[in-house]
Amino acid sequence: MGFLPAIKSGFRNYATFSGRASRPQFWWWVLFVMLGAILCTALDSIFFGTNPETGEVSRVLAAVFQLVILLPTLAVGFRRMHDTGRPGWYYLLPMLVTMGLMFLTLFGMMAAVRMGGNVPPGDAGMMLGGIWLIAIWLVQIVLLVLMIWWLTRPSDPAPNAYGAPPAP
Repeated sequence: MGFLPAIKSGFRNYATFSGRASRPQFWWWVLFVMLGAILCTALDSIFFGTNPETGEVSRVLAAVFQLVILLPTLAVGFRRMHDTGRPGWYYLLPMLVTMGLMFLTLFGMMAAVRMGGNVPPGDAGMMLGGIWLIAIWLVQIVLLVLMIWWLTRPSDPAPNAYGAPPAP
């Protein structure tokens, strides 16, 4: 499958989370998303300019583009996971773990504030916080590598629990 057929398939199956998507279909879609984001950011800079105080580009078109492609990106990711024989929700694993770690970090900070003077002294508290951040970082790196590994695996050549192999 080439670039344009993959984009057409992505939009044709806008919110189809069942079935399978081939490796080329997924990676051509990822390239489309990246190129679209770059183009929208450039157009935002041209049409809407930058904030004179912060120098940030207004992201009107980029935000609309990201909203438009959110569901098809999730759908093609789910179908790609299905194509490798894995449940589609595995595609959400990095996001779910990140959100869980953020809530744990927030809860830990709130607990430290509530404890008041019972928190370990400055250096020990900073060391614990640093160790926690390193642990979070390592979990994220492991998940990134695992996700890339799963998404780059060849398709199951035979029908699996999620359907017949996608057409090449």
